[in-house]
Amino acid sequence: MLLQAGQLLSTLGSGMSAVAYPLLALAVTHSPAKAGYVGAVVIAPLLLLALPAGVAADRFDRKRLMIVSDAAAAAALGTLAGAVLAHAVTLWLILAVAFLDSTCGVLFRAGFTGAFRAVVPLSQVAAAASISQGRAATVRLAAPPVGGALFGIARSLPFLGDAVSYAFSTGSLLLMRPRFQESLERDPAPLRRRLTEGISFFVRIPFLRTAMLMISISNFTFAGMQLALIVLARRHGLPAAAIGGLVALTGATTLLGSIVSPVLRRTLPMHLILLSEFWAALAYVVFIGRPNVYALAGAMAAQAFCFPNTDAAAAAYSYALIPDRLLGRAMAVSNTLRVLAAPLGPLVAGLMLGTVSPRITIGALTGATLATALVGTFSTSIRRAPPLSELTR
Repeated sequence: MLLQAGQLLSTLGSGMSAVAYPLLALAVTHSPAKAGYVGAVVIAPLLLLALPAGVAADRFDRKRLMIVSDAAAAAALGTLAGAVLAHAVTLWLILAVAFLDSTCGVLFRAGFTGAFRAVVPLSQVAAAASISQGRAATVRLAAPPVGGALFGIARSLPFLGDAVSYAFSTGSLLLMRPRFQESLERDPAPLRRRLTEGISFFVRIPFLRTAMLMISISNFTFAGMQLALIVLARRHGLPAAAIGGLVALTGATTLLGSIVSPVLRRTLPMHLILLSEFWAALAYVVFIGRPNVYALAGAMAAQAFCFPNTDAAAAAYSYALIPDRLLGRAMAVSNTLRVLAAPLGPLVAGLMLGTVSPRITIGALTGATLATALVGTFSTSIRRAPPLSELTR
């Protein structure tokens, strides 16, 4: 309860500032291109620093690492808010704070994996992961409009709100009694060897390797679908509020899926739950047959309903199979695979929409997802995945 409550408020604050960063950059520079730099500096730490952060989470006290990350991010956001109030903000300051904020988030999440397993029994990990998915879906629905509204009142408010939200996260951590790792022994191995140990462990487990590669492809294709939805909605002349509503529909069905997830885990075999989001891509056939922005939004919502089920199952298996001493590094590999291809989805979709029809674009993305579904269906490691109850006894 402490962990989830603290993270609900913290992620709400991060969601508000995520909207405010590009808005502030646009207000300062009046350049959409320069405002786009913010997205690049936010993504860079996710790709470049996840593995070193995993090493840090296995080497240092995880709770202390998380608290220091919260404090550094709060200080950076407070500095930016102060600069906004003093009318002294520059693009370089915005980019520096966004980069530091994202870096602290990477370090925090590396320690979070240990905190999660420390307070949740393995038999309840899947249920707890579903709750985390529900929390994330709630934030995706609430944070953008709240952040935009606060920015409209005063440009400093979203950043001040985010800085304060880190205090709630830190407070929840300080109130938690369990240690966030089983032991804290100094590893004399060089950094390179510690990095490769986490990677090699993850790669040696066929189930984890296959499942995360599949999820990476799904993230790539779904990110492309989101851009296609926005572009097509604009072509249909829909107002910004209507487009926001279509995008928010996926957040609503993700939240619904996290609520229903416990029932599905009790009634369906684990391999079917893992494959559900990939076979749900069959819903895009409706759009291919009759291209319509509402059909695309409905198909995306249907697929998003399955996200919590797949992610909760994958998380539960990961926590059950990865030893504590490698948890930070191995989960960092998993998280890197998840985000590695996602930024390419909008790029590919944008290029295709500029050269071919929407039907071909969506058909290509759907084909990639369904091909992944076939691979997972015939994969021995996925098909023969043991019931989670056997791994969490």
